[in-house]
Amino acid sequence: MPVELTLSDIRNRWNEVLDLVESRDRVVWIAYFDARLDSYENNRLVLDFRDSNKLATGHDYQEARLRHRSMLQSAIFDILGISVVVIEK
Repeated sequence: MPVELTLSDIRNRWNEVLDLVESRDRVVWIAYFDARLDSYENNRLVLDFRDSNKLATGHDYQEARLRHRSMLQSAIFDILGISVVVIEK
């Protein structure tokens, strides 16, 4: 039986996920690199962008994140071996 990962486990390897995303598509990496991992439950990973939005200077990556969410989910699977649904808070 596979071991269930925790939010802490995902946080510990998050930079590896982002590095893989960056190697595949730098624009997608830019859209996700400042996300805070908010929660993980029932294979649903919630990302929080509220802090990054405070500093926004006209660059809104929400649409890009929606279009390319599958790339992030694929990188999470490749690094952590889990299938997740990414949700934006």
